[in-house]
Amino acid sequence: MKYIDVVQFAATSLLGSRARTGLMILAMSIGVAAVVVLTALGEGARIYVVNQFSSLGTNLVLVFPGRTETAGVNPGMLLGQIPREISLDDAQALLKSRAIARITPMTIGSSQISKEAKNRDVVVLGSTANLLEVRHMSLEQGQFLPEGDMHSNLPVCVLGSKINHELFGRKSAVGAWVRLGDRRFRVIGILATQGESMGFNTDEIVIVPVASAHMLFNTSGLFRILIEAKNREAIEPARKDAESILFARHNGEKDVTVVTQDAVLATFDRILRALTLAVGGIAAISLAVAGILIMNVMLIAVSQRVQEIGLLKALGAPAVKIRSLFFAEAVILSAIGSFAGLLLGEAGVLVIAKIYPALPVTAPWWAVLAAIGTSLVTGISFSVWPARRAAQLDPVTALAGR
Repeated sequence: MKYIDVVQFAATSLLGSRARTGLMILAMSIGVAAVVVLTALGEGARIYVVNQFSSLGTNLVLVFPGRTETAGVNPGMLLGQIPREISLDDAQALLKSRAIARITPMTIGSSQISKEAKNRDVVVLGSTANLLEVRHMSLEQGQFLPEGDMHSNLPVCVLGSKINHELFGRKSAVGAWVRLGDRRFRVIGILATQGESMGFNTDEIVIVPVASAHMLFNTSGLFRILIEAKNREAIEPARKDAESILFARHNGEKDVTVVTQDAVLATFDRILRALTLAVGGIAAISLAVAGILIMNVMLIAVSQRVQEIGLLKALGAPAVKIRSLFFAEAVILSAIGSFAGLLLGEAGVLVIAKIYPALPVTAPWWAVLAAIGTSLVTGISFSVWPARRAAQLDPVTALAGR
């Protein structure tokens, strides 16, 4: 019996039991589709985080109040202690480092913005003129926060594009006055539309000088400091300088966290890659279940086809040919199931991309190959027992249908 005859015989057998064949293909395709969709979600989340951090700027070092240990928490929090604040003077002192090109102190809070009868709650970001270039933001109209002393509390603000549209419509907001909380601010600029970045929508924020934000919220500490190193080679020296400067200013206490953008990104990248592998592995379990289904159905098929097997053996078909017939059926089932599952998975990815356009959902090539490979290996592996059982049947007994 030639190989083409084996394939034709296996295909005829599968077509003869369409319901059984359809169920096995469905089980295999669902497993492959699950792997494709879940790994696409994991990979999409990883790419999204990478893009978000890239949008922060380049050559960045981030300074946070409080010391974050390996466990990811500040030990003082467990004792109810509040991390020591980072002040504007601390931020100014960082400019002593030769590796640091510029700094951007930031504080954040929420307030109500109003213009005549219109009002709404907004996120207010206090910063300096450097924010525009450090964060790679752009203006649509007017100008950004003025250069000068970061302790200056000028009553000026820059509106996000959506806030501008809601309060002023098509009118020019530059030069107009708005009220934030109990204080009045003059609008000097409008941000260009940029959408979400690192958890908040820049189209819905109001930016004011950092000292003005401190007065508005009655605070003195900073939410974080963005440091831009002079070049990529200066990132690590900038980080070390920032740590040593703040260590000296805080009386020898390591009460701040200084991390590079690359380090944060690498951490998230490792976590999300591990998550992608984990969900892909969980989805692959369904392929093992599909393999068990194939084995059980093929065992039933052996018992239903004993006379057919007996006739083949009586005609001189050796045991290896009998096994190859069942292997061929398993290969055909797994191949069709893999292809159908790949199409089903890609359709699912397209649906998710339509629902969540901001998420770059795409199945990694290794996941697609792994899903197809696992499907084929599982289907063939679980066909070994039924194939051996069929090959060991006695031809006389099989012809008698016993």
